[in-house]
Amino acid sequence: MNTKRSRCSVRLSGKTLSWLAVWAVVVVLAVQVQTASGQNAAPAATTPAVPASATDIAGIWQGTLHIAQANKDLRTEIKIEKAGSGYKATFYSIDQGGQPLVATKTAFENGTLTFSIDMIGGKYEGKMSADGKTIAGNFTQGGMSLALNLARTLPDAAWPIPEPTKLMAADANPAFDVVTIKPSEPGKQGKGFGFRGTHFRTMNTNMNDLIAFAYGLHTKQIVGAPDWFGSELFDIDGVPDVPGQPNLHQMELMVQKMLPERFALKFHHEQRELSVYIITATSAGPKMSKTTAGPNDQQGFGFRGLGDLIVRNMNMAEFASWMQTGVMDRPVVDHTKLTDKYDFTLKWTPDDSQFQQFRGTNPNMTPPAGDNPNAPPSLYTAVQETLGLKIEAGKAMDDVIVIDHVEKPSAN
Repeated sequence: MNTKRSRCSVRLSGKTLSWLAVWAVVVVLAVQVQTASGQNAAPAATTPAVPASATDIAGIWQGTLHIAQANKDLRTEIKIEKAGSGYKATFYSIDQGGQPLVATKTAFENGTLTFSIDMIGGKYEGKMSADGKTIAGNFTQGGMSLALNLARTLPDAAWPIPEPTKLMAADANPAFDVVTIKPSEPGKQGKGFGFRGTHFRTMNTNMNDLIAFAYGLHTKQIVGAPDWFGSELFDIDGVPDVPGQPNLHQMELMVQKMLPERFALKFHHEQRELSVYIITATSAGPKMSKTTAGPNDQQGFGFRGLGDLIVRNMNMAEFASWMQTGVMDRPVVDHTKLTDKYDFTLKWTPDDSQFQQFRGTNPNMTPPAGDNPNAPPSLYTAVQETLGLKIEAGKAMDDVIVIDHVEKPSAN
């Protein structure tokens, strides 16, 4: 398995579980509530004097989602346009960056608007008023359902959609200009890597996490590490020496350069036979859909909940790499020989061996009990039935890094 990979983000649903939460997709209810802007209650949708039709849904619609458990209000803007004989809806969560999310399906029948966004597992259903000016409905995601009442709005009265974040030059080779490393606050829950504003930050990350992130490894591919690699937690805050938000590979480069500078890390590579999970294709071939993303579009590997995974624009080697990073208890090797990139969702009931990487900083995190007759199948069954793949335990030669020297960082 390659030790370098094109990285993307992983986020587990809930307030405290996150892993490299930097991709541009917004998961409004279940995942990114805590990243909403710190505004007071957003203004409620109004009903302006807009030319309206009870038979035509095209236009700009606005409303506010109130997230009671987070005491947040999220302004929502939906742009609907005609597309052939139907409609196309684009969803914007203004207070979460305003990235456009194009609905997978949009329908307007008998005065009822429905649309679904498979990328975030979100659905909306609402009934238009007789005068065509408002829609009363609900947005559901991750098992939650919240009222989202919309009002038709003129373009010059619509909430401004935030400008997209400026990206670092694709050929930049950044390092940290300034970086602070501090022991994590005792008892603080959660684990994550991310980029906010101009700062790269980690929370509750140990050395196993940092090396695995930087070099695309499972922690069992790190050999000869001292005990504190898995027990001592750090929060890191760094500013790149190149302007713009880095892509995920550039974040890896910054951490690679930081480790020898701040931890005096020295290591060498070896090939060893390891206990791994091996992904292969079934005889019937893959059931996944090839991605609709462009060559420069973001990738995505995100959880709406434990065992509820969304993958976007990813090949099988990348999928295997992310499964080992965020889910599995041993390295994962891709033997599918598939080179295309795919979009898919996968639902399964986790067992106790999965998501171990997060359990130390999330003591209340437990997989579903599994006694629900309607619960999804095991990962191994779900992968075969949904994706046309197999995951099986086995042995394989894989890369490891052997620690030659390392020191704890000095506080700053």
